[in-house]
Amino acid sequence: MSRTHHLSAERVHHAWDNSLPPLLAIDPGDTVVFQTRDSSDGRNKPPVTLAEALSRPRAPGHPLSGPVFVRGAEPGDALEIEVLALETGPWGYTIIAPGVGLLPEDFLEPALFHWDLTQDPAPFVRGVHIPKEPFLGVMGVALAEPGSFSTMPPRRNAGNVDVKQLTSGTKLWLPVLVPGALFSCGDGHAAQGDGEVCVTAIECEMTATLRFSLRKGAAPAELQYETAGPLSPRAITAGYYATTGHSPDLLEAARQATRHMIAYLVERHGFTREQAYMLCSVAVDLRVSEVVDAPNWVVSALLPKSVFG
Repeated sequence: MSRTHHLSAERVHHAWDNSLPPLLAIDPGDTVVFQTRDSSDGRNKPPVTLAEALSRPRAPGHPLSGPVFVRGAEPGDALEIEVLALETGPWGYTIIAPGVGLLPEDFLEPALFHWDLTQDPAPFVRGVHIPKEPFLGVMGVALAEPGSFSTMPPRRNAGNVDVKQLTSGTKLWLPVLVPGALFSCGDGHAAQGDGEVCVTAIECEMTATLRFSLRKGAAPAELQYETAGPLSPRAITAGYYATTGHSPDLLEAARQATRHMIAYLVERHGFTREQAYMLCSVAVDLRVSEVVDAPNWVVSALLPKSVFG
C-alpha cells in the first residue's frame, strides 16, 4: 500500500552533500507533501525594506527540504517524480542584486518588490498582473562525489535548473547517483519567465505534493521531463510582443534581446528600468530562434501581452 508522508520546513539544508542523513525514508509509489522555505530563507519577507534585506546575513545556499531516501533506488536507476500539486505561500518577492543576473553591468543598484500572492493573477505595477504558474526551482538528488557543493549551479543531479515547465501535472526523471537517491527540493516560484534574467522570479514559500517511483536501470543522462499540456496556458492567452538579439555568442544574444525588451517597456509603457528588468525576469521567455546561420545566432525575448490585462 502506498503511503502519504509530510515533511515540514523546520529542518533544511543549504548544500548538496551525500553524507547528510535523510529526514524521511519512503517506498516507491509513496507521496510526500513538502513544506519549503522561500529562496532567501525568510530574509526578504515583507514588510522588510530593501535596506533591511541587504543588511541581513545571506543564507549559504537555497534552503532545501529533505533529503528523502527512496528504498530500492540504486545508481543507474531513474527516479520518477510526479508533481501532483503546488500551492504558494501568501507572499513573494523579486529582487535585483548587483553583480548577478544576466545584466550585472547594466544594473548597479538593488531593488526589491513584494508580491501579494493571495491574489491570482498577482498585481505588479502599471496595471500588470502575473498569473500564478507555480513550480519548484530546485529539485534534485544527491551527487555521487563526496563533500559539500553549492546549490546555485545546476548539475547532473538537476538541482537549481529553474525550469518553469515543471508545474503541476508534470513528470520528471532524474538519474540516481547514490543509494536511496536522497532527493531534496525548494526554491518555490509563483511565476517566472524562461531565463529568470534578474536572478529571481516570484520567489515564495511552497507546499509541494510529489509522488515517487523508480525505473530500474533506466537513468537518463540528465533531467528529462514530460508536461501534461501546453506550456504556460494561463499566461499565453493574447499573443506576444517580441524583441530579438543577435551575436556569435548565444549568451550575448540573450543579453541584447533582454536589453531591447527593457528599452521597449520603458519607452512604450512607462516602467522604470528596474521594474522592466523585474518584469522580464518573471514573465518574459527567452527562446533560441536559430543556431544555424553562422556567424550569428538569434535569441528572442517574448513578452505575453496578456499581462497587461
